[in-house]
Amino acid sequence: MTVDTLSKTTSLLASLGIEPENPGAFDGGWIDTSGPVIESINPTTEEPIASVRTASSEDYERVAAASVRAFEQWRTWPAPKRGEVVRQLGDELRRHKDALGALVTLEMGKILSEGLGEVQEMIDMADLAVGMSRQLYGLSMHSERPEHRMYEQWHPLGPVGIITAFNFPVAVWAWNAMVAAVCGDSMIWKPSAKTPLTAVAITRIAQRVLEANDAPPVFGLAIGDRNQVGKPMTEDRRIPLISATGSVAMGRSIGKAVAERLGRSLLELGGNNGIVITDDADQDLALRAVLFAAVGTAGQRCTTTRRLFLQKGIAASFKARLVEAYKSITPADPMEHSTLMGPLVDGRAVEDMKKALATAVEQGGRILFGGEAIEGTGFFVQPTLVEANVQMPITCDETFAPILYIFEFDELAEAIAQHNAVPQGLSSAIFTTNVLSAERFLSPAGSDCGIANVNIGTSGAEIGGAFGGEKETGGGREAGSDSWKIYMRRQTCTINYGEELPLAQGVEFDV
Repeated sequence: MTVDTLSKTTSLLASLGIEPENPGAFDGGWIDTSGPVIESINPTTEEPIASVRTASSEDYERVAAASVRAFEQWRTWPAPKRGEVVRQLGDELRRHKDALGALVTLEMGKILSEGLGEVQEMIDMADLAVGMSRQLYGLSMHSERPEHRMYEQWHPLGPVGIITAFNFPVAVWAWNAMVAAVCGDSMIWKPSAKTPLTAVAITRIAQRVLEANDAPPVFGLAIGDRNQVGKPMTEDRRIPLISATGSVAMGRSIGKAVAERLGRSLLELGGNNGIVITDDADQDLALRAVLFAAVGTAGQRCTTTRRLFLQKGIAASFKARLVEAYKSITPADPMEHSTLMGPLVDGRAVEDMKKALATAVEQGGRILFGGEAIEGTGFFVQPTLVEANVQMPITCDETFAPILYIFEFDELAEAIAQHNAVPQGLSSAIFTTNVLSAERFLSPAGSDCGIANVNIGTSGAEIGGAFGGEKETGGGREAGSDSWKIYMRRQTCTINYGEELPLAQGVEFDV
């Protein structure tokens, strides 16, 4: 690291309250945590940025107990007042957007525009949640009994456990935290050990907002491993909801533990997303969409396009154009504005990509472009195109890397069947100018994913709609629409304002 780069990094960290070594737990104050120290590594340079002393199980208990106390107070605040606190949090994030975006890029490796975009997503979530704070509606129903009134109302649920992954180190927290906060819940955040500094920075910003409003410490933090933090959290009966983003294997483990205590799980797990391109598609539009969806974030989005289905009439020409487009992408320092693809998050991700490609070739795949790790400093790889066939088992797996498997098809029904023949069901897209093809893709017999798009790619979902997927993706929904309901408990109320006591369904019980 050059002297100039070191100076800029030190200044950036200081502006966000990040120190050389940081405590990894917050319960209203920063706990002198007793777990092992972990270093945050810059994937571009492979150098340590700063370190965090993680939470032990005893530290987790302090955070959990504080979260319960905070909930008991926070739930009594009117929802619009809670929304005002979230509004102020959004304003603080606006003030620190440039620094936070740069920290996301520094720690995770996504290009700077994506780092800034992720912080903007937090800000947008705050704005959305403020509106929700005045729209936590219940229904009124007509009672079958005379002089009775029925309605439903929604109450705060309790402390929420939020487990996030490295690829969106702050946005996914915001999807949950902003909405949970206006719903009246407190929360405990367990971020990825690969991106702990962003969690510390966000929590410090939230701390200032809470203290300025004399609000309880609803935004708790516990950075630690599965045994010291993850397992105690998922098994904690005081935590009625666990929202977890990560691998399918992780989701199965968490879902089982939470179900055993009859808690709620909100799971956002693997994606193996496909794009179908028909002969009549606008190929220029499709090419740009595929390029971003497959290469953006170095293939480390849950919504990354990993499978491409080309109708045979345009397959050869489109593959040729795609190869030329891939040749134009040079993985480089994500802090540079001209860079379109940064590094993978760590060396293990590079090895996983190598293994997946070796397996793909063994199973009959042919590499059209890429496939190599880039020698030198940093976890850089070439974005890779692989000609594949549907008999290759590896194409049913999610590899968190910029690998795009390409298939050919004759008829749309064939493409949809192949598209749906994987365990995951997160995001999907079709490029076509034929309205019948578009509607078939969106029909009940079409895409089986939670997200289905026409003439846009699989990644870059807007927060206004509920985000999530089906099958092994976990079935969770976060962000917009009515996703706030999972953070609250429904209560049906019946009021008798008469002097008689009629029973429902005509039951008679006279003494």
